[in-house]
Amino acid sequence: MHYARPYGDMGLSLKHRLTTVQDGTRSEGANLELWGSESLKVVGNRSMTRPSKAKSIELLTKALDVIPELKPSRGSQEFQRWRRDTQVAIREIFVERPEYVQEFDNVNYTLQVYSSGIPDSEFQRAYEGGLDSAGAKLKSMIDEIKTWRTDDETPAPAGIQKNNRPKTNEVFIVHGRDDGTKNTVARFLESLGLEPVILAEQPSQGRTIIEKFEQHAQVEFAIALMTPDDAGSFQGDENNLSPRVRQNVIFELGFFIGRLDRKGVCAVTKGDVEIPSDYAGVVYIQLDDSDGWKLKLIKELKSVGYDIDANKAIAN
Repeated sequence: MHYARPYGDMGLSLKHRLTTVQDGTRSEGANLELWGSESLKVVGNRSMTRPSKAKSIELLTKALDVIPELKPSRGSQEFQRWRRDTQVAIREIFVERPEYVQEFDNVNYTLQVYSSGIPDSEFQRAYEGGLDSAGAKLKSMIDEIKTWRTDDETPAPAGIQKNNRPKTNEVFIVHGRDDGTKNTVARFLESLGLEPVILAEQPSQGRTIIEKFEQHAQVEFAIALMTPDDAGSFQGDENNLSPRVRQNVIFELGFFIGRLDRKGVCAVTKGDVEIPSDYAGVVYIQLDDSDGWKLKLIKELKSVGYDIDANKAIAN
């Protein structure tokens, strides 16, 4: 059995402090120099004010720049402090998006399966892959702040946006084995000025499939293509097979419903495919030869705030 290296000291100069106030008591802990010379007061684990746009970019950029220094020492105390302090920074910067902290916390830095004989290099590769994945999330957050945030912006309550317009033009496409349908929907989204996100087309960067999925699932709308790629039946009734969607489609559909709510997910069906029982009764779009599905899909996209010209549906 192989175990990760014990904690060690990288000798990095990352020993600045964050002042906290909890239950009337004051305490200090060694943390990364993310907050600069300014001390950020935290009451009940929540900051009284959110950092400005410039400060937010500075904090996340500093956390991002530390990553190359962390790679040589797997499992070090400096890595543990960096991970915690970056979580604090994300929490205080994105007050209205608490899921960002959870997504950062879910990054894996070790192998998911342990067995004897695994070389140390594989553990190091998994660790560095986790850092790369965390770095990609930080870059995405920095880009979001640069694009959408203004210094005079007051954060909305958690789960509520100040306006209905999505912050990105990316739309995730959940699909099975029907490449024709996938490409048809993807090209249609592109004609509307949207950017389809197809997991297989994204770089893996040494990550597991679920890690790769979690990173690219940071969208505000998803389309699930319910195509009849498989067939199934009750056990003992194998002579009555029904067309079904791939299992990954069911998994990702449930993931996005949980993350975006039902209004942020649109199911597009093809043929006489079996719909999951928990999803039965929900309105979905039937893929038809007359292209009527395009107008229906535009209607769903516009309902969540996308600024789309319906005339493009007719032209394409």
